Amino acid sequence: MRRLRRAALVPVIAVIVVACNAERAVAADATDRMTRTVPLPPGLPIRVDATVADVTIVGSSRSDVSVEIVRRAPSPAELARYPALVDTRSDALHIGAVQVEDGRDAKLKSEIVVRAPADAVFQAVRVFEGRVRVSALTTACDVDVRRGAIEATALAGRVRLESGIGSVDVRDATLTPGGMLRLRVFNGPLRVRFARAPANARILALTFNGVITSDIPLTMKDAFGPRFGETTIGAGDPVMSLDAVKGDIAITVEKR
Repeated sequence: MRRLRRAALVPVIAVIVVACNAERAVAADATDRMTRTVPLPPGLPIRVDATVADVTIVGSSRSDVSVEIVRRAPSPAELARYPALVDTRSDALHIGAVQVEDGRDAKLKSEIVVRAPADAVFQAVRVFEGRVRVSALTTACDVDVRRGAIEATALAGRVRLESGIGSVDVRDATLTPGGMLRLRVFNGPLRVRFARAPANARILALTFNGVITSDIPLTMKDAFGPRFGETTIGAGDPVMSLDAVKGDIAITVEKR
C-alpha cells in the first residue's frame, strides 16, 4: 500500500514542480511592446539611440514614420531602467531605448524597427551593443555601433557607417554625385559588394593590420606598414573611403 501511495504521489509532485518553475519563469522574464506611427515634418531629421539593441531601419515610399520597440528584461521593474522613447522635438524625431545613468546591462535588451520615408535624413543612429540593419535610404544615414555589426543594403546619398568591435557589411550601395560612402571598423572585417562597378568614384582603402582585396583595380601601397589602396573612376565623385584599424577590407563586384 505504501508503495502504491508513493507511486500515486509522484505525478502530483511533478505537476507542482513544473507549475512552480513556470511561475518563476514568468516572474523572471518581462516583455514590453510599444508601437507608434507619427508624421515626419519636412526637413526634420531622425535620431535613434539605444544601449543594447537590434535595430532595423527600412526606407520606402511612405510619408510617415512607423516605430516598434520591444523591450526585454529579467523582471518588470527593470523595464523602467531603459524607457522606450518616440518623441517629436524641434531638432529631430527622437527614437530610443537608452539605459538610465549610462547603464550597460546586457540583460536589458530591445528590438527597434523603424519604417520611414526613403529620403528621410537619419542624422544619427547610436547603439552601444547590438546589430543595426539599414536598407533603402537615399539621402543621408549616420550609424555608429560600439560593439556589434552593421548590415546595409541599397543605400545612397551621404552615408557614414562605423563599428568599434564588430563588422560593416554593405551591399548594393549607389554612389551618387555629391554623396559619400564612409566606412570604418576599429576591430573586424569591412566588406562592400556592388551589383555593378561604379561609373564615377574616388576610392580610398586603408588598413593598419589586415589585407585589402578588390575586384575594382586599386593602386596599392603595401610594401611595409599600413596597407593602402586607391583609384579614381570617371569624374572621381563621390568619395568612398574604407578604414580598418585591425581587420580585412574586401570590395567585390557581382559577376554577371
